[in-house]
Amino acid sequence: MKAMIFAAGLGTRLAPLTNDRPKALVQLRGKSLLWHVAERLASEGFRDLTVNVHHFAQQIKDYIQGGPFAEWAAANHLHFSISDESDQLLDTGGGLRKAATLLFAHDDAPVLIHNVDIISNARLDELYHSIGGADALLLVSERQTSRYLLFDHDMRLVGWQNIKTGEVRTPYPDLHPDHCQRLAFSGIHVVSKDLIDRMSDWPPIFSIIDFYIANCRTLDIRGYIQPDLTLTDIGKIEVLEALNIEN
Repeated sequence: MKAMIFAAGLGTRLAPLTNDRPKALVQLRGKSLLWHVAERLASEGFRDLTVNVHHFAQQIKDYIQGGPFAEWAAANHLHFSISDESDQLLDTGGGLRKAATLLFAHDDAPVLIHNVDIISNARLDELYHSIGGADALLLVSERQTSRYLLFDHDMRLVGWQNIKTGEVRTPYPDLHPDHCQRLAFSGIHVVSKDLIDRMSDWPPIFSIIDFYIANCRTLDIRGYIQPDLTLTDIGKIEVLEALNIEN
């Protein structure tokens, strides 16, 4: 199985730790965030991993290619590919499209996408094999947030809502958000090659969530709930510090 780790972000919310290193190499309990995610993926059977890089890109390349992490990866039969965005940060959608030649170099099987700053108990193998004939499968939950994805009763994506501002985005003109399931995105999802092929006419830089919302009427994009999901977004320094103290 194959996966892509989104690791190209600037990590501004983790400053000053990210002033001299990429977010992926920030330490949590003695290991980099990249190592934590790679370890989780490996434990679930993923062996072919692609990492996109931008902020301090060379540091991640060196980290993957040599030293203790490289030794651990080799011992676990992991193969890493680098999608280099050094020249321009492409956001999640643009980054995924750029990496497509690496992701589908050998076959057209789906790809699991995992943000580098997410730690969870998600059953990734189960999620990966649940995509079926859908174009994308998004791990979602009832976690409290201000921005929600909207799903119909068949768990098909139909829109997005910011409950603080009241903004609703949807290709369905008669959609009533109160009749939808409001669920929070986890930063973990599975995508098909067909979905990425549909990105060809989008601009160089775009968000994958923007793409999902704009295309949810013509593509089969579904949500997936794991009832016992626990998930921590380590995008903020106070969260990272609290986790390190707990250890």
